[in-house]
Amino acid sequence: MIDHPTGAPPADRAVGRFGGRAECRSMDGSRPSGEGEEPLPRARGHRPAAGEPVVDRALALLAAFDADHPQLTLSELGRRSGIPASSALRLAGRLMAWGALERGADGRFSIGLRLWEVASLTPRGQGLRSVALPFMGDLEEVTRQHVLLAVREGTDALLVERLSSHGAVAALYRPGGRMPLHSTGVGLVLLAFAEPGFQDQVLGQTLVHQPEQLPVSRTALRRTLAEIRRDGLATFRRGTPGPVVSVAAPVHDAAGTVVAALSVVVPADGAGPRVLGPAVRTAARGISRSLGAGRTS
Repeated sequence: MIDHPTGAPPADRAVGRFGGRAECRSMDGSRPSGEGEEPLPRARGHRPAAGEPVVDRALALLAAFDADHPQLTLSELGRRSGIPASSALRLAGRLMAWGALERGADGRFSIGLRLWEVASLTPRGQGLRSVALPFMGDLEEVTRQHVLLAVREGTDALLVERLSSHGAVAALYRPGGRMPLHSTGVGLVLLAFAEPGFQDQVLGQTLVHQPEQLPVSRTALRRTLAEIRRDGLATFRRGTPGPVVSVAAPVHDAAGTVVAALSVVVPADGAGPRVLGPAVRTAARGISRSLGAGRTS
C-alpha cells in the first residue's frame, strides 16, 4: 500500500471541456453594455449567443494548474484551459482581484493564497487533519519514515496530510495530491470499504499498478479487498523507484463509516507488516475514537 509521487492527475484531463464566450467584465470590474453573467432580454427572432457560464471558465483556469505546472504563462494558461488567451487574461484579472490567482514579476500566474484559506475550511480536510495529526506524529516518531492520511475523492484517494522524517524513502505523492485507489495502501483501504456499486465501477476499468505500469488482475484485487475488510488492515508493496511497503488501516466516523485511511510507508527491508500493523491499527482507532466512533448514545 504504498503511496506514489505526483499526487494530482494532469489538469488537461479535466479542463478541455471548457471554452466558449470570454469573460466580459473589464479589469476594473466594469461591464460593457450587453455583456456579463446575467442574460439580456432577447430580441424577437434572435437567439442569444451560446457560451459557458463564467464560473465554469473560472474553474477551467484554476484546473489548468497541477503539481507539474504550479506556474503558467498566459499562453500556457489559455492552452491548458481551452480558453482563448485574451479571454483568459480578462478572467484571470477577476480571479487575481479576488485572490484566487497571483502573478509574479515574470508574468507567470500561480494559485493565490485566498484559495488555500477557503480550502482549509473543508471538514473532510482540515477538521480530519487536526484530529489525526497527534496520532500521525506518534507513528512518524516510531517509524522515522512517511505517515499518510487520505480520503476518497471521486475515483481517487486524496492525500490530506503527510508527515515525513528526514532521510525517509522517496515519496510519490504530495499533500493535496491524488493517488490511485487500486495501487496505494490508503487507496486499497478506501476501496475495500466503499459501496459495492462503486467497487464494481472501479474494477470494471482497465487497471495498472503505478508507477510500474503492470496490469492488475481483477480477481486478485477482489480477493485483496475481501482480506482487507476481514483484517481491517492492508499491505501494499511497490518496487519502483525503490522497494517499499505500505501498511494502512481504516478510520471510522461516529456513524461507523470509513471516512479516511491511515498508512505508514517504509523501506521494504525495514520493519515488516506484522510489526507495523498493530501500530497503524492502534493509531487509526485513536483517530476514529476522536471522531466519535464507538460512542454509545
